[in-house]
Amino acid sequence: MDQPYHIPVLARELVSALQVKPGGVYADCTFGGGGHSGAILRELNQAGRLIAFDQDEDARLNIPDDPRITFVPHNFRHLKKFLRLHKIEEVDGVIADLGVSSHQFDKAARGFSTRFDESLLDMRMDQRQELTAAGILNSYTEQELHKMFEQYGEVTNAKTLAKTIVQQRQLVSIKTVNEFKNAVSPVVKGNPNKYFAQVFQALRITVNDEMGSLREMLQQLPSLLKKGGRVAIITFQSIEDRMVKHFFRSGSFEETTTDSLYGTKPESPFLIITKKPILPSKAEITANPRSRSAKLRVAERK
Repeated sequence: MDQPYHIPVLARELVSALQVKPGGVYADCTFGGGGHSGAILRELNQAGRLIAFDQDEDARLNIPDDPRITFVPHNFRHLKKFLRLHKIEEVDGVIADLGVSSHQFDKAARGFSTRFDESLLDMRMDQRQELTAAGILNSYTEQELHKMFEQYGEVTNAKTLAKTIVQQRQLVSIKTVNEFKNAVSPVVKGNPNKYFAQVFQALRITVNDEMGSLREMLQQLPSLLKKGGRVAIITFQSIEDRMVKHFFRSGSFEETTTDSLYGTKPESPFLIITKKPILPSKAEITANPRSRSAKLRVAERK
């Protein structure tokens, strides 16, 4: 393999903030190339244990020959279910790197990147699911497309883009990256690379229900983490970062109102370790430009 599967972002900072206990039990929600898992394993003794999740079948190729690691080929939204299946009720730490792996971006057939014009618009992280990006572009209503591009891509002309897609799919095929680019080229605003990056982000998030998965995983943490256990999450875009930040602060996604009698809000089950997110160093960004938008947030179970 010419290119590394994935360069782990903020690996040293993440493991340091996690405060790994040598005999502890940890969950890596996004195993990928195994970089973060490997860093945790180096801190564990023979009694330590790591459960690694990844819904992408390709990640299985990176599992080390190490009896301390158990691989679960499923989405991390099923975290509690599979931990219990492996007789684990509580863990000392949970990590998640919410970025798309370099392997997924660099493999043309996966359709994650705007660089490969002939690629099918796939974008499934779990190849077992049916919904693809092409499926969304050819079946979603104009209103659904508008909401998706606006909410998950922050596309400036989301409404115009949605209308154009609905009109064009009646006339031309929209199954490959190139067909899609050509179909919407008249309405591209600003820098085309940035524009399509935002559009592809919205499609990828929707195909993989990334927000739903993150939401479900976060909601399981208060009952899964031991007292003093830590969760470390790396995000790459503002929607995810806001969700993680809000959940760490309040312990829920509900809009909590102040108690009218006592003037208090329900207390979060977390102590926030990173008042501001940890960002990659200039040296890391130079070595790995894809790390530039990464933010690491860490919280501890009270």
